[in-house]
Amino acid sequence: MGMNKPAAESSATATVTTQPVLTVDKVSYQYQISSGDWLHRKQLSLQALQQVSFNLHRGETLGVVGESGSGKSTLARVVLGLLTPDEGQVCWRGEILHDLDEEQLRSKRKELQLVFQDPQAALNPRMTIGEILAEPLNTFFPKMAPVQVRERVRGMLKMVGILPNQVNRYAHEFSGGQCQRIGIARALILNPRLLVCDEPVSALDVSIQAQIIHLLQDLQRKLQLSMIFIAHDLSVVRYISDRVLVMYLGQVMELADCDALYAQPLHPYTRALIQSVPIPDPDLEHAHTERGLRGEPPSPLSPPVGCPFSTRCPYAVDRCHQERPLLRPYKDRLITCHRVEELADEFTASEVRPSARS
Repeated sequence: MGMNKPAAESSATATVTTQPVLTVDKVSYQYQISSGDWLHRKQLSLQALQQVSFNLHRGETLGVVGESGSGKSTLARVVLGLLTPDEGQVCWRGEILHDLDEEQLRSKRKELQLVFQDPQAALNPRMTIGEILAEPLNTFFPKMAPVQVRERVRGMLKMVGILPNQVNRYAHEFSGGQCQRIGIARALILNPRLLVCDEPVSALDVSIQAQIIHLLQDLQRKLQLSMIFIAHDLSVVRYISDRVLVMYLGQVMELADCDALYAQPLHPYTRALIQSVPIPDPDLEHAHTERGLRGEPPSPLSPPVGCPFSTRCPYAVDRCHQERPLLRPYKDRLITCHRVEELADEFTASEVRPSARS
């Protein structure tokens, strides 16, 4: 993406509060999947999340990265209260979401909003953008006067960079980047406190990605939003995040401050992810000998007995194949690795993959 994080924005520790607004504590979730034909059908359990824990402060952005199937989108839906965890709890501003009744949870949803991956598919093609933005207001504030609804819609469009006089146009009349701006406006129309962005720029051109990222950062500062930003592109996550959570097969592999994680990744999976990012410099890319990730992830229907990454990890020993490691603190981060004390000496900052980005 070619963006560099300004030094002044490298951390939000000065703006966050000491008390987290969101706490995810040892959350696990399974999908029940039917397999086989109608005569020999059987139910299988797919462990999408296992013992996931983290917290989030006001004004902070937590980046969530991992390969497809790592549980990122399931985590987003659990955080938003769209799925109820099988174990553990999600606590939003002191209240456990899955302990709330339907009416209480509906009220909380004003504070928790989602920005979707595909901006054009997320907008109703039969409604004007004015109607799309007005719909949440009419749902949650049915007594709001029509003139107030129109003013709120036009003001929100202006805030995200869409001309208010385009309020009567349909989604197909806008570009992908403009549709994502409209999607962001729809998510923010209810004045939420948490914005969950599920790969919001992956369907956009690189230059448009940068514009959307800058927009999200500006809005976060103005509105004091907390954000969970899910993405495959590690350069995007590096630019926008204060901390980064690395997931693999539904588990947290590493959680650390963004700058510390990219300067010295300590989990072999995090290290492999960073090494897999192409370098936009032919000479550096040609000279780089590390292969990064090798092989394919195992099926989540039959995960490894020990560490989930043990089947692809070049540093795995017998214990890694036999015993599942727990998420534990190590120096400046949380990590899930039996051998982190040994590998930390080997994974020095000087060994981090070279980059063409300054």
